[in-house]
Amino acid sequence: MRFSRVFGALMQPGSAVLAATLTQVSNYGGSATSKAQMWIYVPDNVKANPALVVVIHSCQSSAQTYFRNSLIPWAQGSDKGGYITLWPSSPNSGGCWDVSSKSSLSHNGGGDSNAIANMVTYAIPKYSVNPSRVYVTGGSSGAMMSNVLAASYPEIFAAASLYSGVAAGCFVGEGVAQWNSTCARGQSIDTAEKWGDIARAMYPGYSGTRPKMQIWHGSVDTTISPNNYMEEIKQWTNVFGVSTTATAEKADYPEKNYKMSDYGPNVEGIYATGVGHSVPAHLVASEAWFGLP
Repeated sequence: MRFSRVFGALMQPGSAVLAATLTQVSNYGGSATSKAQMWIYVPDNVKANPALVVVIHSCQSSAQTYFRNSLIPWAQGSDKGGYITLWPSSPNSGGCWDVSSKSSLSHNGGGDSNAIANMVTYAIPKYSVNPSRVYVTGGSSGAMMSNVLAASYPEIFAAASLYSGVAAGCFVGEGVAQWNSTCARGQSIDTAEKWGDIARAMYPGYSGTRPKMQIWHGSVDTTISPNNYMEEIKQWTNVFGVSTTATAEKADYPEKNYKMSDYGPNVEGIYATGVGHSVPAHLVASEAWFGLP
């Protein structure tokens, strides 16, 4: 693995230049057959035994593009908070993540989810990451993958904050990274128990702790129907064994026309009225959910 450090012009007395850069890890090991790439960002002020946030890009994107996107402020959060961010890059045509095939919807099935899990298990000892402080976030296809990872690798992640996705398993299909129009249009409606069973089936027999889930969606999303928001809520409330009736609600949080609904301590929904696809990342609210910095 090669680390690159970029320095600008000669520093003036009293000035500081940030040297940290997004760096590819060419061989992160593991058993996955997916060729997903691993990119890592270690800030200059990285804390001892740091937290790790896995930031997963949308379709038509890549790790590098997502890292540079001003609407995805996790690099800035990393610089300020001293935690590490890991940026997977999809190997699939069009940049979407495989959230459809059995290989990715199964624990250690070899697919994209397996590859991302391998990246995390590589990063923990390599960068002295606190294994109890590993989190995942993503938008659109990245949000779908965040749900899949929470279901198939619950032992790895402490929490997820995902923007404009679908329930884990909703995009199921015969091929790799296959688009599922029925799900995208919000026509995959089921019971909370059925959705919970789908999530549990991704890691049969698992009985340990599961990541707490923060779910965001916009009311006028024409790419991923807002109907999917409640299906995600159904899934994760069932996994945690709680009601789909909110225990607390807060209007205009984290900004005007957003509504936060809590379903006990482990599931939180944030519905953005008037917002399309996808809901912009809200760093402060997501960091608070993760307990960062």
